[in-house]
Amino acid sequence: MSVTRPEIDTLLEKTEQNPFLLCALASKRACDINNMIRGQHHRVTAIQDFDDITTIISGKDTVSIAMDEIESGTLSFVKEDFDNDLKAQNIGII
Repeated sequence: MSVTRPEIDTLLEKTEQNPFLLCALASKRACDINNMIRGQHHRVTAIQDFDDITTIISGKDTVSIAMDEIESGTLSFVKEDFDNDLKAQNIGII
């Protein structure tokens, strides 16, 4: 599987040409979306017996949704916060 839409070059422009940052943002957002979908699924199944609500709710996989949000600018990051988090993690390694 590869990223064809949105184009990888466009996504990297949004994340300072940093593939690690792109993956981290998309992964975190995809997890958040999965958690929201699971919560909705649990509420619906409490009301009715219904399977595979995930596809009906989104129609797309969560990583694709996250990549689209990065491309559109809906999902972004604060560079200083990212740099500080990275430095704090590196201090723990030393």
